[in-house]
Amino acid sequence: MQFAAVNALELWYERRGDGPRLLVIPGSGGDLRNGSSGAPLEARFDVLTYDHRGLGRTSKPAGPYTMAEYADDTAALLDAVGWERCHVLGISFGGMVAQELAIRHPDRIDRLVLACSSAGGAGGASAPLHEFAQLPLDERVNVQLEVLDRRHDHVWRALHPDEVAAFRARLERAAERDEETLRGARLQLAARAGHNTYERLAAIAAPTLIAAGRYDGQAPPENQRALLGRIPGARLEYFEGGHGFIREDPAAYPRVAEFVLTGR
Repeated sequence: MQFAAVNALELWYERRGDGPRLLVIPGSGGDLRNGSSGAPLEARFDVLTYDHRGLGRTSKPAGPYTMAEYADDTAALLDAVGWERCHVLGISFGGMVAQELAIRHPDRIDRLVLACSSAGGAGGASAPLHEFAQLPLDERVNVQLEVLDRRHDHVWRALHPDEVAAFRARLERAAERDEETLRGARLQLAARAGHNTYERLAAIAAPTLIAAGRYDGQAPPENQRALLGRIPGARLEYFEGGHGFIREDPAAYPRVAEFVLTGR
């Protein structure tokens, strides 16, 4: 729980747990002050995670940012903590960064898990969060709920007003953050919009598990099949839930742990 000086950044990272080394790369808008996606794995792994450039407590340089920079930041963090190699779990945007890391720094990864991620290009882009941010709030609530989980259509929303209100409140709180925080988030979304590894995925040498939510509209099933078709030897498994399946399906984290530990 400290800063590392990497690539002209003060990059905030946290390391907890004990066991094999596992890097968890978080998603869009991640801020470790709000909790870590790696927490459920700390009982079995030495978990390293961090705030991306522009987010959380990490520096927010002027930008623009690129996906290559995000991957190189990650490799530099591994250097800073003395990890030559590790397993990697990339979640959502973190899966995009993990793809770039595996392509640009293949010698750093043992086993790779790409959760609810997309390749971009001919492999299918993730949902355009940078465009959603410009929508009127009521429209944005409806669009983003259905993108996160395709089951959240108008019928579901009418039957679950409390969940809809809670999601709306989350978006309202996010919009009230200070301008520096909002600027960093916008720069991340702009970099995310340009993500495209599709033609380079064959360079990924690490054994790879592609984990996906059955009802995910942000990184839909066709995007998962595109990843499967391009990454040598990859396997694809679906879980119950939408874009947040890794929290929603009790089988998800144990399956990630099993793959990382055994390769099966």
